[in-house]
Amino acid sequence: MRIIGNIPHPDMRITVFHMNDKFIVKFEAGPMEQVYKFDQEIFPGFEAVEKLVTHEFKENVLKRFNEMFMDMRNSINRKE
Repeated sequence: MRIIGNIPHPDMRITVFHMNDKFIVKFEAGPMEQVYKFDQEIFPGFEAVEKLVTHEFKENVLKRFNEMFMDMRNSINRKE
């Protein structure tokens, strides 16, 4: 797997990888990450993947990160 690019964002790190005819887009925020895989036949290059990751897509990822964080925090609080 090799890094082919990064997509700038102020609140999370977005890295695009290429591996086995797939583009892998990894979003990282704090202790959490989300990974999406896209077939190279449909998205032929970094530019196509970059266009796929729209403002709306990023906003939805951030919402999921918030939900993930709340789940993690609630689990930790239940343990105490």
